[in-house]
Parts: sequence; C-alpha cells; structure tokens
Amino acid sequence: MRESGILLPISSLPSGFGIGCFSKEAYTFVDQLASAGQKYWQILPLGPTSYGDSPYQSFSTYAGNPYFIDLEVLIREGVLTQKECDAADFGQDPRAVDYGKVYKARFKLLRMAYERSHITQNPDFLTFCSENSWWLEDYALFMAVKNFFGDECWDQWPEDIRKRYGFALDYYREKLYFDIEFYKYMQFQFTCQWQKLKSYAGQKGIRIIGDIPIYVAYDSADTWAHPELFQLDEDNVPVAVAGCPPDGFAADGQLWGNPLYRWDHHRNTGFAWWMERLSYTFRLYDVVRIDHFRGFDEYFSIPYGDTTAWNGHWEKGPGIEIFNRMKEVLGWKDVIAEDLGYVTDSVRHMVWESGFPGMKVFEFAFDTRDTGCASDYLPHNYPVNSVVYTGTHDNATLNGWYQDISEKEKEMLRDYLHDYTTADRSLFWEIICRVMGSGARLCIIPMQDYLGLGNECRMNTPSTLGQNWKWRLLPGEFSQDLQNRIKKITRIYERQ
Repeated sequence: MRESGILLPISSLPSGFGIGCFSKEAYTFVDQLASAGQKYWQILPLGPTSYGDSPYQSFSTYAGNPYFIDLEVLIREGVLTQKECDAADFGQDPRAVDYGKVYKARFKLLRMAYERSHITQNPDFLTFCSENSWWLEDYALFMAVKNFFGDECWDQWPEDIRKRYGFALDYYREKLYFDIEFYKYMQFQFTCQWQKLKSYAGQKGIRIIGDIPIYVAYDSADTWAHPELFQLDEDNVPVAVAGCPPDGFAADGQLWGNPLYRWDHHRNTGFAWWMERLSYTFRLYDVVRIDHFRGFDEYFSIPYGDTTAWNGHWEKGPGIEIFNRMKEVLGWKDVIAEDLGYVTDSVRHMVWESGFPGMKVFEFAFDTRDTGCASDYLPHNYPVNSVVYTGTHDNATLNGWYQDISEKEKEMLRDYLHDYTTADRSLFWEIICRVMGSGARLCIIPMQDYLGLGNECRMNTPSTLGQNWKWRLLPGEFSQDLQNRIKKITRIYERQ
C-alpha cells in the first residue's frame, strides 16, 4: 500500500501560547490531515530543549517538553485562570517562536499550576511516578539540581553531586523535594496530554511518525546518571565527540559535540540501555525515524576540545547487531532509517539487511556538490521500500531551494521534469506530484512546501544558531481549498 503524510513539528502548530502544543489546534490539524487524505503526521523529537532550542539536544532522552503542555487543560482543571494566561507574554509574532519569552512565561504558570494542584492526592500521578521511576527520578533530580546551580552544565556542579555520591543524592532529594516533584508533575501532564492526542489521531486513521536522535546531549540526565555508557574519562569529561566530516555542504564539517557511546559496554550488556530506550520510544509513536542511521555502521569521532571536525576519524559502530537484538527483544517494529549523506556500501548493506526503508530527498538529486550518489534521489530510482521527502527539517523549502540553486541546477531540474513553462513560484506543485507519483511506499511533504513558502520559513539550517526551530503555521493557513487539492493529488497517485 502506498501512503502519504505531512511533516509538521508540534512547535509549529498555531496556538495562543507562543508555541505549538497539545491544544485544540493540534486536534484540528489531525482533522485537516484526515480531510486531506493523509495517513501520517511526522513530527520532530518531543524532548525538553536546551539553550540552542534544538529538539536534537535535549536534557533527557525520555522526558517530554513542558512547552507542549496545553494550558487550557490546566484552566479547565482549575489550577490556572484564563486571566493569568492572557496576561503572560509569550511573544507577539504568530509566525515565530520566541523561546526566551515562552520559557519565562510558561514555567511561571506551570509552577503556579503545580502548587495549586494537590497532585500527590491524584492516584494516577502516583502510578505514573511509580511506573516511570526508572528514568523519572534521575531526570527530575537532574533538572532540580541544575536549576539550583543557576542552570549550569552538570560538569560545573560540586564534585559530590556531579559524581553522584550517595550522601549528596540523599541531601539534594530532601533539599529540593518540591522542585523535584514539580518536574514530575510536568512530565505527568505532558504524558497524559500526548497520549490523548495520539489516541485521537489513531481514531482518525492518522499514524504518528516520531524521531529518535542517535545521540544524547552531554548536558543531560542520561549522561550524568549513566556515564559508563559514554566515552568519558575518569572525571566524566568526554574523550571524543560526535559530528560529520568536511564535505561540499560544510567546509569545516559539523561539530555536534554529543558524547560518543562505549559500544563495547553496550554490546556486553546486550544493548540493554538501547532496548529500554527504543521500547519507550515505540510507546510514544507509531513509527520511529532513527536519526543518523549510518552512525550505527560507522561514526565520526572528533577529539574533545577541537573547534572543527578536521581532526576527526571514522570508527566502527555496532552494525546490524543492535537491530537484530531489537527484533529479538521487541519484535518487528515500523522504523524509518535516516540514511542520508555520504552513503557507503556497508551502510547500504546494513539498511538492506535491517529491512527498514531508507530515506530519499528530492532536493539532493540536483545538487552539483558532493551528495553521495545523486541519482539515488531521482524519483524514477526510488525502491518501493523507501520514504521520499521533498526536503526534511534540515533542508531549504522547495521554493527557497529553487531560488538558491545555480542556473545549471535549475536547467537539470527543468529537463528532468520536462517542464519549461510553469512559473518558478508554482514549480513546487510539479515536484510534489513527481515524488507522490514515485514508487516509494511512503511520501512525506513538509507543510511549508505544500504552502509554497520560501526560506524565511525554513525550520533549520545545520551548523547555525539563533534563527532555527522557530517557524509556525498561521491559523487558517491549512485551508479547506488546500486540503482538497492535497486530497485530489493523493487520490490520483493512489496513496489513500
């Protein structure tokens, strides 16, 4: 069965609270997807974001982002008032998230809600804390201590709590008891609201595609609580960090800075931590996109302290072994392998051996820089077991991309489409039809591309800071006319 869906992060939804959340607008978007004949809603990671606002750099691999909690639910519960929420300053631009204002306004309101909630009298909360204690205790303590020390990275904390001495853990658990409970309360609210939205989507025939980053952030509860999982020295300082080598897209490569895994330790434990992490992720989503899939075959190791990726080198990862283990422990799961970038024969073999569909990005087919094998991204070459995108959250919008490519590349595109008359601003529809008509089993189109928006609405530009992860859909923008047009295309190419 050939199907299709739309990529739109939760943060990009309209709402009256400065950022997309699990509000009525999220339910409306599910209805709009169904009306447009779509079967999938792809989102980005749901974890709490840190200083760069990236969902791929989170304080926890398990926790949810408190920004996504619907404040209207708390108003109905009686722990907040409409007047209090209306008085908060979440930012004035409905097109862009102001993360600084959202952080200040939301956490103040959420703290007020917690203090009025009498949450420990709620048996559902107590059950939630008990069932999730294996990650929730460390996360809530980590965030409370982090807040206590002025939000400093945990490697700047006093040695006793930085190295998790037993007496220090007991001391801060008692000293920061209510702060810890506050973070648990937010996770309870997040989980209840997310599961309700996910259930609603399922009732409407919409499956959720979620995203699991391959790496975790250094400044996270995961690294602090389990340093044995990572390539850290005796003082828990990284020995090497993750990134990508220099290429045609980034002259100095990409320096992500995440700690690398001790794969020998993971292998010796039967990949227990990974199985736990994957199991939890499959409870959050219907389909999981595994970010940087090629990193399981080989990963790029950059010496800690370097400012570019020039001195990095490739190391062997666990390969297919980890996914064979996943099938043993969890059974077959719906996975999308993010196998983009420079793809070697060993990566291709690992993807084939896993049975997971890989990704195809239309824009990559017409880039004269080094993209690996450009012809792999031409629609007539897509295998059935693949997922095609016009672009991802890391790419330019279709219209923005077309404006930026060279005249030679535009000529290549026009020749491939055999279309020399459609106006530049409307050519995105021709491209969408071409990928929808491909043999790929699943086709995902970013919302910005269906709207024909330019690069001012791009979600992320890798290796840059300050302007990313902000774009939002405006109320009414996903109009009935647009829904009808998408549905018609979906029917023509038999993706319903």
